[in-house]
Amino acid sequence: MVVMTPARTRIDVTLGERSYPIIIAPGLLAEAGTLLGETLGTGTVLIISDERVAGLYAQPLRSSLERCGMRVHLETFPPGEEAKTLDQASRLWQACAGHRLDRCGVIVALGGGVTGDLAGFVAACWMRGLRLVQIPTTLLAMVDSSVGGKTGVNSPAGKNLIGAFKQPQCVLIDPELLRSMDDREYRAGLAEVLKYGVIRDAPFFAWQEEHAEELLARDPAAVAQAVAQCCRIKAAYVAADETEQGVRAELNYGHTFGHAIELETKYARYLHGEAVGLGMRMAAALATGLGVLGDGDLAARQDRLLARYHLPLTYTVADPAAAAQRLAGHCRLDKKVAHGRTRFILPRRMGEVVTHEAPDAALVVEAFASALRGA
Repeated sequence: MVVMTPARTRIDVTLGERSYPIIIAPGLLAEAGTLLGETLGTGTVLIISDERVAGLYAQPLRSSLERCGMRVHLETFPPGEEAKTLDQASRLWQACAGHRLDRCGVIVALGGGVTGDLAGFVAACWMRGLRLVQIPTTLLAMVDSSVGGKTGVNSPAGKNLIGAFKQPQCVLIDPELLRSMDDREYRAGLAEVLKYGVIRDAPFFAWQEEHAEELLARDPAAVAQAVAQCCRIKAAYVAADETEQGVRAELNYGHTFGHAIELETKYARYLHGEAVGLGMRMAAALATGLGVLGDGDLAARQDRLLARYHLPLTYTVADPAAAAQRLAGHCRLDKKVAHGRTRFILPRRMGEVVTHEAPDAALVVEAFASALRGA
């Protein structure tokens, strides 16, 4: 039985027979074998990780699992969004065959959002679904992508257009792993933390305004509190709308714009959180243009917190007018399009957002242009 202590937080994602715990505690990586052995048994485990993260954490995880009687294999891939492809998934499926990973096996995703998406997609498809464990190592993955079952790979047409819902057996979050993150990637994760305040929890946004410097400094108490609150909010959305047919779409605040920026820049210029931060500014601009935004101070507060998190506020391009038109065109390929109508999540007031379908195309172009700057 998993024992909860004052230093350990458990948050349950309630999905009936697919329910699972999110367990948050410092030093959790070293206990992974004991925690997972209680629910997964002693079968074959395949750890999937990018090369950088594997060099830091794969051996401690492997040792913990092997001490509990599990047969452990490791497969790695090059770090970066560019690796999240069908080709890489196919190589990992071949590795599953080589390791004789059968339906009793387990895939452990050890890494950031790219690893969780890719390994989760591999687990969803191999033998029509293997058990999956998420062990996120980045802030963005801890507060967002490791929870909720979204998996997938990118294609030339757009981000995450090929994928599946695959809920994990559990999510183990060890905030101590954030110490190895470089500053830019860590700050990019703070964009997703900020997002939760705008869409659902105005007091949490105010708490971030008060504790921004502590979060930037990776203060353990502040980080643990922020991660836990984000996971509580994410778990509530997932329990209410597992496959994103309704309210869960609110989690995509800033993402329709952000995915267009990532596609335009071939996933090489901005980290995901940086693109989402720009996207949130654009979403606020569109909400203003449509008359949806009823909180006159929201956009300014959002900008100030993005700036305090050292996230980009503008995207520099050679020709802003032409770039805005191209970016608006990319939205038509976003996975949130329904019946040919692009859906945008827009702020109404702090802690509340609305879904707006197919706004006037000129206003969308203007919203993109609002955060573009000429070279």
